Amino acid sequence: MSFDEIVETLIKEAQARGEFDDLPGKGKPIDLTEYFNTPEDVRVAQSMLKNAGMVPVEIDLMQDIVALKEALAATTDESEKHKIQKSLIEKQLQFNLLLERRR
Repeated sequence: MSFDEIVETLIKEAQARGEFDDLPGKGKPIDLTEYFNTPEDVRVAQSMLKNAGMVPVEIDLMQDIVALKEALAATTDESEKHKIQKSLIEKQLQFNLLLERRR
């Protein structure tokens, strides 16, 4: 049996067990517009990073900022609010500096 046949058999067995039934986006068309609008030399690298779960630093910082804003809104302790505000200002500064460097 060739490698392709083994893989095909494993996929069919997994389908029969229903292992693909709850995947996100099931039954929806795949929109590849953004993928093909990206230059080919950049496309492969971005796809590899995305598949590996790697995200740009900017995205991490934005997620941290959102989490800090939510924590700030949820807390009533003044000393905790002060700590969160300080962290929030630092993250926003890091984000702004990163964007400025990229210009």
